[in-house]
Amino acid sequence: MPVRIRLQRHGKKGKPFYWVVAADSRAKRDGKFLEKLGIYNPNTNPATIELDVDSSVKWMQNGAQPTDTARAILSYKGVLLKHHLLGGVAKGALTEEQVEEKFKAWLEEKEAAVQAKKDGLSKAEAEARAEALKAEKEANEKRIAAATAEEEVAEEAAEEATEAAATEEAPAEEATAEAEEAPAAEEASKEEE
Repeated sequence: MPVRIRLQRHGKKGKPFYWVVAADSRAKRDGKFLEKLGIYNPNTNPATIELDVDSSVKWMQNGAQPTDTARAILSYKGVLLKHHLLGGVAKGALTEEQVEEKFKAWLEEKEAAVQAKKDGLSKAEAEARAEALKAEKEANEKRIAAATAEEEVAEEAAEEATEAAATEEAPAEEATAEAEEAPAAEEASKEEE
């Protein structure tokens, strides 16, 4: 029975989530499997990978062939490196202790690189957030300045309108006063006659 190490899709539409499994190559993609080796979640940044390294190495030593994507995941987590180093133990070139030492050193280096990427991403996200906040503050200041300018223009227009109304009322009052005085003057002149 040819065994493959491959991905088995789970998750909802548009949000894939994979199990890394050892399965018979004749089985369906999401069908029967022999052993679940880990998980792979590409929705996070960086992708979340949890893998049982020892079980994966055991399957590879027994002849399981990984698919291209599974090979990339196994390489990322160091399974292929450990398999290679254990091949050196079988040939007598290395001891178990040397293999473990080399593998732990490689893991520490890899974890440092992943942590640096996470830090860079969080720093970039914080900078983007700060830029967005700054742009929002500038937009608010512009909006407030425009609103105050409109209020000032409206106040000036209202003042001008009241002044114009006051100047229009003054001649009208004078005309009314003159109109009232004219008949009174005419009556007084008639009485004198």
